[in-house]
Amino acid sequence: MSQQALSQVLRQLPIYRNRNVVVNSTTFDDAGVYRLDSSRRRSLRRPKADRDRALVQTVDFFTPIVDDPYSYGQIAAANALSDVFAMGGRPWTALNIMGFPTNLVSPKTIAAILRGGLEKAAEVGCSIIGGHSIRNPEPIYGLAVTGVVNLRSLLTNSNARPGDLLVLTKPLGTGIVTTGIKRGVVSAALGKKVVRLMSQTNAVGAELAEKSLIRAATDVTGFGLIGHLANLCRASGVSAELNPNNVPVIAREVRNLIARDCVPGGTRDNLIAANSLVDWNDATEEQKLLLTDAQTSGGLLLCVRQPLLPKVLRILSRFDSAAQAVIGKIVRKRARPIVCMTK
Repeated sequence: MSQQALSQVLRQLPIYRNRNVVVNSTTFDDAGVYRLDSSRRRSLRRPKADRDRALVQTVDFFTPIVDDPYSYGQIAAANALSDVFAMGGRPWTALNIMGFPTNLVSPKTIAAILRGGLEKAAEVGCSIIGGHSIRNPEPIYGLAVTGVVNLRSLLTNSNARPGDLLVLTKPLGTGIVTTGIKRGVVSAALGKKVVRLMSQTNAVGAELAEKSLIRAATDVTGFGLIGHLANLCRASGVSAELNPNNVPVIAREVRNLIARDCVPGGTRDNLIAANSLVDWNDATEEQKLLLTDAQTSGGLLLCVRQPLLPKVLRILSRFDSAAQAVIGKIVRKRARPIVCMTK
């Protein structure tokens, strides 16, 4: 669903209060967070180190975006796990969610998808302990993930502050490239590069949070960079400035794909929604499409206090982050626009 359509649905639902719910869907964060019940903690006499622990829960799945089944499983798993890392948590367990037209997809292919997900989860210490399958006209695969976070390390959309620098950890363009792959117009080299990029986890988010180096973060996925940044700004009561020239792109070939109109429908929907939130100034149409491109397993958008930037960049380098780009900053709230393009 588009961000606008989802907002219309969620507005119609009641909000049930629970003192242990720390984060729910109202702030459009990447996952829900549930504090372990204090009365249960007392009765079990948990160690002091456990008192601030909370569960992080998320679910994500999608249809195939690449042809290779193993790679599809890896990407889908990395994408789901990313939500936990974006909250500063670490994933512990996961359940497979899958649907296939069993008359068209062989058991061997399904096993390859599941093996890709299993190995990607194991890479970050997460155990897949079961799942659920249905017959479905089109293949779908993903994970429901449960993680743990120390509440003192929790990252949320509501913690950005004026003066924070915005750092992006992966280049943009996966939606455009995967659309080009489906149309058979992407070079083999770019195809391999984007699969590697989407298969890379965002485990660095937990490391940065545990070292208290970042205030807030979000992963950049289906709503595009602008959509996720706008959610963060709304939740924190701030605005943002972005320099589109500093935003990294996967490869120059992505610009050629835009010129050939390899733009997914989700990206166009995101751009329509962004037009009411953004002062584009001199941004080109190409830049607008990249900034709203619907990403799959995108990077993290980090809010970093300026004095801590060198430490953050060193850790990103140690984790081999695909990008370490300072693309803008958080500023005091404006009525409109929420995001402003700068040079």
